[in-house]
Amino acid sequence: MANLRPQTTGLPFVVYISQRGNARHGPRVKVSPAPRVQLDQMASYAVSPLRHVAGPRLGAQEEARLGRWVALNAEVLIGYWDGSIPYTEDAIDRLKPV
Repeated sequence: MANLRPQTTGLPFVVYISQRGNARHGPRVKVSPAPRVQLDQMASYAVSPLRHVAGPRLGAQEEARLGRWVALNAEVLIGYWDGSIPYTEDAIDRLKPV
């Protein structure tokens, strides 16, 4: 899992992206208030369509901002998830902030 700083995403929290691995679900992003992983503070959101899956839900405004960022970057997030973008650096280079 790669953590993306707020300066990269334009969001007021850390976003985590990952490749599929052995997951049995579709593309997801995780969000957290800090870069240090604390599972009780980490929320998971499905990418398409954006929906809360697990963990503490963001506030309405933050969730709307996450939705805009995910929509803007859906192609990259899905490509990284499915491995068609194999390297983290390549995915990060393609991401656009909100």
